[in-house]
Parts: sequence; C-alpha cells; structure tokens
Amino acid sequence: MDITINELGQLTPDSYILLDMRGDVEVGHGIIPGAIHMSKEEILEKYSGGLVKADEAEVAEREDSAEKKLIIYCARGRISQELAEALRDRGYDAYSLKGGYTSWLLNEMKNQQADEVCAQVEKSIRKKFRKNIWCKFTKAINQYELVKEGDCIAVCISGGKDSMLMAKLMQELQRHSDVPFELVFLVMDPGYNAVNRQKIESNAALLHIPVTIFETNIFDVTSGIEQSPCYLCARMRRGYLYSKARELGCNKIALGHHFSDVVETTVMGMFYGSQLQAMLPKLHSDNFEGMELIRPMYCIHEDDIIAWQRYNGLEFIQCACRFTERAAAHGSDGSSSKRQEVKLLLRELRRTNPDIEKSIFHSIHSVCLDTMVGYKSGGVEHTFADCYRERGEMAEMEKEDAE
Repeated sequence: MDITINELGQLTPDSYILLDMRGDVEVGHGIIPGAIHMSKEEILEKYSGGLVKADEAEVAEREDSAEKKLIIYCARGRISQELAEALRDRGYDAYSLKGGYTSWLLNEMKNQQADEVCAQVEKSIRKKFRKNIWCKFTKAINQYELVKEGDCIAVCISGGKDSMLMAKLMQELQRHSDVPFELVFLVMDPGYNAVNRQKIESNAALLHIPVTIFETNIFDVTSGIEQSPCYLCARMRRGYLYSKARELGCNKIALGHHFSDVVETTVMGMFYGSQLQAMLPKLHSDNFEGMELIRPMYCIHEDDIIAWQRYNGLEFIQCACRFTERAAAHGSDGSSSKRQEVKLLLRELRRTNPDIEKSIFHSIHSVCLDTMVGYKSGGVEHTFADCYRERGEMAEMEKEDAE
C-alpha cells in the first residue's frame, strides 16, 4: 500500500513515523527532513511484533509507534513496498512512500521552480508592468472605492489570464495595503473536462494562490439550450458565486473584467442591443442582500494582460465551455461571436485612431443627459420631451417672475 508525496504533506507531523531504509552512502547525499535512518534489518527488529523490550522507555516508544502510521521509503519506492507489507502483517499501519526518495526530491525541485516562477511573476507586476498594470489596478481600487476596511472578498477565478492576474493583484494589494481586508480565492467548476480542471489547479499551485474549489452542473444544464446559452451560463455562474461567497462569509465578489471588456460591452450594447449601456466598476446584488460585485481590473487594457502573460511564459485555459469544445471539434475556433466582431472592429479603428478605446471609455464617464433623447434610471424610462416640457415651464415661470 503506497502513500503519495501530496498525501504525506497533508498529514500532521505527530501522526506518522517516517523511516529511511536506504544505505549509508545514499543517505549521506540527502534525507527527507524528519525521517529516521534505519536499515531493513533494524526496522524489522524494532517492529518485530511484540512489546518485549529491555526497559519501560522502549515499551512506551513501541506502544506509541503502534498508534501512528509507519511510512517507509527507499530510493524509488519498490523495496519499501515489501517491507511495508511485512509490517502490515505484524499489525502496523504501514505504507511505502510512492516513488521513494527520488519522487520526494523531484517534488522539491518542482516546488523550488514554482517558487522561482511565482517570485518572477510578482516582481513583474511590481516592476516591468507597474505603470500599465499595477498603477491602473490601484487607480481603479481608489477611484471607485472598491476595497474597504473589514471586507472579505471572494476573488472569483475561472482559470483564464484575466482572473489569474486579478488574483495575484489582490494578493499583492493585501500584502502592501494599510487597509485590512480578507481574501478567499474561489474557483467554481461548472463542469470542466479533466484537462482544464487540472490546468487550473496546477496554475494556482504555481502562482501560490490557495484556491477553494466547488462544483456545479452548469455546463450540463446549458449545453442543451439553443437560445442564448452564454447568457444563461453567465447568470447561473454569477448566482452560484454569490451564494458560495456568502456561505464563506464574504461580502463582495471580485470579477476579472477589464478596460477592454468595458469598451466592447458599450459598443455591443449600441450595435446589437439598441441601447447605450456601460459596465459598472461595482454594483449591489439584486438577489443577495448585502453582497457587492467589484471589478478591480476596470482600468487595465487586455493587451497589457496578454503582454504580462507572455513575458512570464504562462499558459492559462481559454473559454472552456461545451460550446467552445464543440466548435473546436468541428474545426472552428469558436470566436464568431458578437464580442469577437467588436474586437476586430476596434482593432481596425485603432489603425487610424489609436485612442478610440480610450475615447469610448471616457465617454461613459461623462454622459451629458441634457443631450439624450431618452434614458432609463431605476427602471423608469425618461424622454427628452418630459425634460423639454419642464424646462419650458420653468422658463415661463422665470419670465413671469421677472415681469
């Protein structure tokens, strides 16, 4: 019976005894911290099956060993399997460390590489991308008052580049901010395939993001919907995230929408929804009282996120829904969406007007209602005729007062 390196790491140190059965020369090159070096013969003699010992101290030690797991390892985990089996026959809860010392050493090297990658990623945020990412991130936090003292924020991670960067930014903010707040890194699995699920978990480990994962059946529900499956999927995702976040004691959820999302959503609303509607940096939940949604990456351009990802050599999942998988299976990249059309249009417009997106973004911050033919506020529609009539009546009253 084997135990893996990960399973070993989840045990408390006082719940097991780790025995290294390798030779003196091998142990001289390194040993797992906390392990006891004993030969196969010494282990068999020490755990011979009875409690007959030379003194009371050894008897007490033997009884203590009987209550703990015995985990034995050799160089590659093969010889230790036989020894663990022999100890189990004697009544001990004995295991062989899968892969042995070699497996542990490779895991340590992997962890060291992960530490180096994570340190590089965090340094790139503070240094190379300070102007285009970090400063714009903190600008949104401060300008829109997204984080307050005592907040407990669920940072919602889908596994893509945007949400992963947001998680690192929120980590950095928590480390360096004078405002105390708590973070929960929340991953909802709506039905990812095994490859995408593993990719999310491995990236989270690589970037030292302690994720909390919960599962739903959203993909199963929406995969059979022909009309507006993306809209339904997004609504269901939002509801599950709010619900889980509140269950974990959070008062806010953070989503990874960025500057480019804001601009594209505005244009899409005009072109395909017949309305001038923007994406707010924060909003109160209508269905979950006391909960708020915040968008900390509101001022960060997507091109800068892509540059950060490439600079650090990171690979994240793309949109991993069933629709995308089916499109890929039929030779399409699944990008023939209205948002993709708008992306291409804006890219074309940038050739003659590099500030086109900036202009659209600023326009939603300086809407002049006096020039709008109609607008809606609080669910109530208003028209220019109402305002026009009121202004006319006001002018008449002022005229009469003057006379």
